[in-house]
Amino acid sequence: MAADSNSKVAWHRAQIRKHRAALKRIETAKFTVGESADTRAVARTRTLVAQLNQKIKQSEHVIAQHERQTRRPLATDLRSLSSVPWSNWNAHGTGPR
Repeated sequence: MAADSNSKVAWHRAQIRKHRAALKRIETAKFTVGESADTRAVARTRTLVAQLNQKIKQSEHVIAQHERQTRRPLATDLRSLSSVPWSNWNAHGTGPR
């Protein structure tokens, strides 16, 4: 993956990695330690998982929005190229002018 010139996008990519690692730790702890019989602990874990998933979705949305604005089309057929607003890109492909 190329380095991000936009620090906001780079921050969101780092957050996604961090949150996915936390989800992985929670899931592996469930299998190595076992699930707790305490209903409050189970509820807290479910709430934490839901919050982490929500944060991941928000960060993915920000990244997807940035990529839609800055990425050039990968296809080179006439149909896909004719629907692209080329005036949005400069000569270096770094985004709007």
